[in-house]
Amino acid sequence: MDGELHYLQARQQQGGGQAQSQSQSLSQTQSNSTVSGSQTASASFLSIPQSAPAGLLTITQPPQQSTSYFKVAQSQFITFGWNFSYILATPTHLTVSAVCENGNTYPVGPTNGIIPGTATSVVWDPYSYQTSHPNLPLAQAKYTLKIWGDGGPDAVRQPGVLTPNGALQFALYTPQAYTPINSGWSCAGCSSAVSQHITHPTFVALIATLMVVFISGSALLRRI
Repeated sequence: MDGELHYLQARQQQGGGQAQSQSQSLSQTQSNSTVSGSQTASASFLSIPQSAPAGLLTITQPPQQSTSYFKVAQSQFITFGWNFSYILATPTHLTVSAVCENGNTYPVGPTNGIIPGTATSVVWDPYSYQTSHPNLPLAQAKYTLKIWGDGGPDAVRQPGVLTPNGALQFALYTPQAYTPINSGWSCAGCSSAVSQHITHPTFVALIATLMVVFISGSALLRRI
């Protein structure tokens, strides 16, 4: 009987020790989770002073002094480049689009217009886009390049945050196929220009004056 009592007391003490050990382990795990979460939240939080200037993106390629014309043809790639200023909150991604004057918007780049937020250039193949999207072809017109970050194309200016950029304008054109002259090609504009000159009143008066001078000169020479 005494042996059984000692055995039961030993089992209770062992069970209590295991419970206490599990409780301590659970408490330590909860403590570690809280600290880890706190560190993550602290690491993801960025304090930007309100006095900081708004983040800017400046186009460096192509030059903005004049409108650049790009040919839509095979192996004719277009490179757009830029740099950042005053960026304190780096965007997770950038969206690059070409907005045509006819109202259509086209994604720029090989990844449907979405590129990493730290990228400073993108290479566009408009010919590949043209052949892959016959239902929305690129028009021969002027375009505006628009780049924005996480806040979208209409984001307001904020300290240290990227401000959308739409300063660059460019144009696209499609070259015509070569036509040999001996295939029957004719310059319609040239023929039209000649016809306009012939029928112009000034040209008719000039011809009449020359005729009068020639006839008068011939009569004078005969008398001599």
